[in-house]
Amino acid sequence: MKNFCILLAFISILFSLKISAQISKDSELFIQLKKTDSLFFEETFNQCNFKLLETYIPSDFEFYHDINGTQNREQFFKTFKESICSNPKIKPIRKIVEESLEVFPLKNNGKVYGAIQKGVHLFYIKEPNKELYLTNIAKFTSLWNLENDAWKLSRVLSYDHKEPNKNYGQKFEANSPLPLFDNDIKIEALLKQHNIPSISIGYIEEGRLKQLRAFGIQKHGVPVSVNTIYKIASLTKPIVAIVTLKLIENGELELDEPLSNYYIDPAIRNHPYLNELTPRNILTHQSGFTNWTYLSDYDKLTFEFEPGTKFQYSGEAFEYLRKAIESKFKMSFKQISKELLFELIGMNDTHFDWTSTIDDNRYAVEHDENGAPIRFKKHFEANAAANLLTTANDYSKFMIYIMNGAGLSKDLYIEFLKPQVTEKKGIDRNLGMQLLTNLPNNEIALMHTGGDYGIKTIAIALPKSKRGLVLFSNSENGIVLWQKVIMEYFGEIGKEIVRRNLEE
Repeated sequence: MKNFCILLAFISILFSLKISAQISKDSELFIQLKKTDSLFFEETFNQCNFKLLETYIPSDFEFYHDINGTQNREQFFKTFKESICSNPKIKPIRKIVEESLEVFPLKNNGKVYGAIQKGVHLFYIKEPNKELYLTNIAKFTSLWNLENDAWKLSRVLSYDHKEPNKNYGQKFEANSPLPLFDNDIKIEALLKQHNIPSISIGYIEEGRLKQLRAFGIQKHGVPVSVNTIYKIASLTKPIVAIVTLKLIENGELELDEPLSNYYIDPAIRNHPYLNELTPRNILTHQSGFTNWTYLSDYDKLTFEFEPGTKFQYSGEAFEYLRKAIESKFKMSFKQISKELLFELIGMNDTHFDWTSTIDDNRYAVEHDENGAPIRFKKHFEANAAANLLTTANDYSKFMIYIMNGAGLSKDLYIEFLKPQVTEKKGIDRNLGMQLLTNLPNNEIALMHTGGDYGIKTIAIALPKSKRGLVLFSNSENGIVLWQKVIMEYFGEIGKEIVRRNLEE
């Protein structure tokens, strides 16, 4: 009963604290307690220094754990010896998330007699010849008392224990267990931690743009804004797919007709597979072409397999489609896109190539893995597979348009959504994007990514729940944020999307 009353008193103190009572992280008390906490847990929990443990833990110490119950001083010491410090070959290690720390001073007649410290800590396992691996994440609240000018740890609450998300490697790990979007300072700190100059985010809810956010810089001295223009690499392809489908909707092109009716590359003029190359085979990445001829062992375009028989990602094929459409309509693809899509839905900041209307000061310059700017190239010719210039706002409009039918007939939209070929287990290809079916809540996802050196982009639409996400970053490290952002916005659905993409 005594323990329960003390705990209630402790909790009542916590709930009586106002947010304004939190002291600055630059204050002497905050720094002092941060150092004390660090020394205490590093030496005692991590290094098993029992003598130091005894000096910090008073006789009336109480520990409250949301899974393992309560412990007094004697029980706490016993657990240390028998569990935490019993096997040096499988050693628990505790680390604190520094940005999570909060300190609230406790005063009597203006004099500090103690402090409440709150935060998030991470628990790892250390084994010989292995990297530390994360096993648990929890919140803690500690009551520190000053006794003869020495800090004593009187009460500890350890709660909200959770298993970490699956680790897919440092390339995809943001190393940030805190909620990202409840505090802009956290986002800026995370960008700095990973040498990421900027991110721009569009979040769609109920079929409307709910959030448009931008953090960081386009280039040195130029803050990013919601109007910042990014090169989005392969996110160009879904644009090309929808424009192509609109031509099909208008009866001006057929999904399964040979493109040789309109254009023939001289390198494949006499190839037996020539007349099997169709818009469908290109939009579903079953063209038979390599990704890019200049990156292959071939000195000219050729088929590696019969079109329509298997999946193989190809930017070369999308360029072939552009040339065929331009040849048929005697019009540039960028003009066709402008008339059929961009003007229709207000994508006024979207361009296939660099034009005189684009302000250099709006462009998010690419950056390398160390955060250094990369000398970028302005492209003055359209490419149907890459190099589209746009904003997160414009691309969010496009994703909303897709989830609302893309202006296609019911039959053609159903055909667009239908799985056409399997890319890998759990991921199919539809007519232009990745398709993930049987997600939690019976949801499906349409998604595509884009990545050139120094730029990483991703867009996801959930047509059934009318939600979506657009994420642009002008950094080679931008992919680090994907897992965290997708899971924060989409929860269990996001977790499954990440798993299917990152697991073999």
